[in-house]
Amino acid sequence: MTSREPWLDDPLGYLIGSERIETFFAKTYEREALIVHHNAAQRFDGLLNIDDVDRIVTSVDLREGQLALADATREMSSSQYVDASGFIDRGAVADHYRGGATIILNQAHQFEPKLARLCKGLEHVFSSHVQANLYLTPPNAQGFRTHYDNHDVLVIQVEGEKIWRLYDMPIEAPFRGEGFEPGKHETGALRQEFVLKAGDCAYVPRGLMHDAQTSGSVASLHVTVGLITRTWADLILEAVSEVALRSPELRRSLPAGFAHPDFNRDAARKQLSTLAGVLAQEIKLDPALDLMVDTFIRSRPAENRFSILNASKSIEASDRFVLKRHAPFRIAEDGDDIVVIGPGGDLDFTASNRAALERALSGEPFGLSDLKGEKVDAIVSTLLAYGLLIRV
Repeated sequence: MTSREPWLDDPLGYLIGSERIETFFAKTYEREALIVHHNAAQRFDGLLNIDDVDRIVTSVDLREGQLALADATREMSSSQYVDASGFIDRGAVADHYRGGATIILNQAHQFEPKLARLCKGLEHVFSSHVQANLYLTPPNAQGFRTHYDNHDVLVIQVEGEKIWRLYDMPIEAPFRGEGFEPGKHETGALRQEFVLKAGDCAYVPRGLMHDAQTSGSVASLHVTVGLITRTWADLILEAVSEVALRSPELRRSLPAGFAHPDFNRDAARKQLSTLAGVLAQEIKLDPALDLMVDTFIRSRPAENRFSILNASKSIEASDRFVLKRHAPFRIAEDGDDIVVIGPGGDLDFTASNRAALERALSGEPFGLSDLKGEKVDAIVSTLLAYGLLIRV
């Protein structure tokens, strides 16, 4: 897989250059754009191409929401390319594309395995949900007017070229719910203009106004990788909830009549200050962060390709296994039992299995003889089924 998909060895480094990663997180991430010209048109060969988009659009029964069309020169609604049953009208899509509309395949990682693997690798880097949308824009066309996104994006130029223009940042690090509203947010002055060619990549932080259009007489295909991150505000809310489980004062009701126009807020202000003091003393990072870690891991789908095909394959003493690359997990305790928190849910084991589990999930190759305990073949079978282990 490594030779065919080199971006999986160092997902972020392959996109922006390994030598830039430290500076990216220290100075660029969530603050400013980064444009990387790799000068290697074939850099993302094998990820996907325009023929793949044509295949998906013309042969997969896509439903409304999976595909969208956009054209900066005219208003477009789903009724123009979605039939009465909610399926995408393939002919209408081709016709509108011929007329200048951009084809957008939303959540394309859900039906393109290579994109899914790239997203999984980046999820490992950022500890966040990562999604991939495809944008195929015909020659001399523009899909969207100037706008900002409410999540950070990595733009991978696969085929053709696109001119990008960056403007001001009217909202710094907007929440997911703070979407762009035409007429409310000012574009500002043009700050930067550049061309992404095949093999290039750009990082655009959320909140930064931008637009892009095809450069030249050939179509442009790019992948927009969206980073759906959790914020400090999310963590603080979880931490406050954890304190509230231990503090009855935080769980008490707001004063009766607080919604009345003439409600006197003086006592409420004093009480809020008192409770803020309680939070300052009692709030803890670890319980809240552990909860967010576990929620993130459980929300990932199990990456268990071949687990059905090989379900009846016996495990031999000579077989070797290793932790799957980028597989998220955490070993925790539940009373006297051991729980492996993994993609899709929890796996329960007895305390006597801890040593075997820790060895199996250590990242070092192993065989059955390396695991101590009873029924270690059953442990390996379960971890294989859930995509935490692979055969080597």
